[in-house]
Amino acid sequence: MIGDVLAFHAESVEDYVRRRHAHLQTYGMKNPQIFARLQAELSERLVSAPPLTERQLRRLIYG
Repeated sequence: MIGDVLAFHAESVEDYVRRRHAHLQTYGMKNPQIFARLQAELSERLVSAPPLTERQLRRLIYG
């Protein structure tokens, strides 16, 4: 269990954004909703990421 917690906190911003985007899409959310949610989630992480714009999030996901 400790390994899972450490792995969660060691996840890079890029990996987190890609994983959460795919996860939220499976539940029918559309990109504008997903991007707003990701921006909020990233600001609340233990080690928060710098604020990312919708364009930056899109580039992380789609390249």
